[in-house]
Amino acid sequence: MENTNTNKITEYQKQRNKEEMKKQLISFALMIVVTLIAFTIVATGVMEKMFAIPVLLILALIQVAFQYYYFMHMKDKGHEMPSIMIYGGAWAAILTIAGLAVITWW
Repeated sequence: MENTNTNKITEYQKQRNKEEMKKQLISFALMIVVTLIAFTIVATGVMEKMFAIPVLLILALIQVAFQYYYFMHMKDKGHEMPSIMIYGGAWAAILTIAGLAVITWW
């Protein structure tokens, strides 16, 4: 009976690992596609600079989201404290940049 439970757990772990690897490969492929889009925008000059910069920033944010959630495993349980630290650091950076922009603007 104990051997049967162990086999069920092992099969469950294998299935879960297979699903996780599938998600990793899909997100990696999507990151490559996003990188190629950004490279094409810059290399070919398809867009004017005024439009290219915001598009590149959005593509960069998409890349960061893929990195955090899939490759740094921020979507998994047990990563609450690193998530809080990263989001807190990002918030502090945003506030600092906004504060410096306000100071230099006036």
